[in-house]
Amino acid sequence: MAKRVHQPREDAEFDFILGMSRVPVLAYFTGTWPKAIEPCRAMDLVVGNVADEYTGRLTAVRTDITRCPSATKRYGITGAPSYVLLKEGEMVAHGTGPMTIAEVREFLDGHL
Repeated sequence: MAKRVHQPREDAEFDFILGMSRVPVLAYFTGTWPKAIEPCRAMDLVVGNVADEYTGRLTAVRTDITRCPSATKRYGITGAPSYVLLKEGEMVAHGTGPMTIAEVREFLDGHL
C-alpha cells in the first residue's frame, strides 16, 4: 500500500486525520469478513495509486469498519469496500463496491 494512505487504528485517530487535513479526504472503508477481504485488498492498490497521483490534492484514509465503528455509522457505511469523499468534514460523495483506477478518478474529479 502507498505510504500516502493513512490507516487509523481507532475512531479518535480517524477524526484527528480529518481535522488535520487541509485538502479533501477520501475515506475508504474496508472489512475483514470473508466476502469483503479480496475486494478490499484489491482496492488497497487502486486507492494507493490514486493517493500517489493526487498528492497534495487529497488525503486518503483506509478505514477498517471494525476499528472505526463511529465513523462507519456516521457516514452510513453498510458494506465494504465503500468510499466517502469529505470536504471540510462534510460528505460530498459516496460510493460502494470495487472500482478501477479510472472509476476512482472519475469519482474524485467531479468534486475536487
